[in-house]
Amino acid sequence: MSQEEGAKKLPPPFFLPVRSAEGAVRSNARGFSLIELLIVVAIILIIAAIAIPNLLKSRMAANESATVGSMKTIGTALATYTAVYGTCGYPDSLTRLGPGTPPTPTAAGLLDPVMANDNFTKGGYIYAYVLTNGVGDCAGAPGADFEIEAQPAVPTKSGTRGFFMDSSMVIRYDSDGDADINSPAV
Repeated sequence: MSQEEGAKKLPPPFFLPVRSAEGAVRSNARGFSLIELLIVVAIILIIAAIAIPNLLKSRMAANESATVGSMKTIGTALATYTAVYGTCGYPDSLTRLGPGTPPTPTAAGLLDPVMANDNFTKGGYIYAYVLTNGVGDCAGAPGADFEIEAQPAVPTKSGTRGFFMDSSMVIRYDSDGDADINSPAV
């Protein structure tokens, strides 16, 4: 047996085309099997099933935190308005706190245009402002008390807790979405 006959023939590298006996070119490269592809898809689905609920929970927590921040902003704007325009008390509408140059009792420039509305939606929450005591229009009795409520626009998706604030400036919450004066403080 000669040295050439006993030597093993190594297959060509898989990326080089090979000519068959008939002269046709065929490739030694093979693709992924169906089982391999299904395993990869299953792994991706498992990771998504773990990640998506956590993403939704963190989004709801962010919406709730932003709502508390917005309530504080409105409360600060109302306190500033009352301090500057003392004879008016709390305003009859949040539109009085909207942009204005120069600031006046009807356009104090304390809130942005979105928040300067009695009813508005921001960050997945629906806000409602009501003057509960007094007139607050700078002509009648000064506004003595108010209520602001913020409820999730889509319960269990945009948030779960509802928020409430009155002239005490204490933000209160309720886990079922409908907070009031008797709810616990944040």
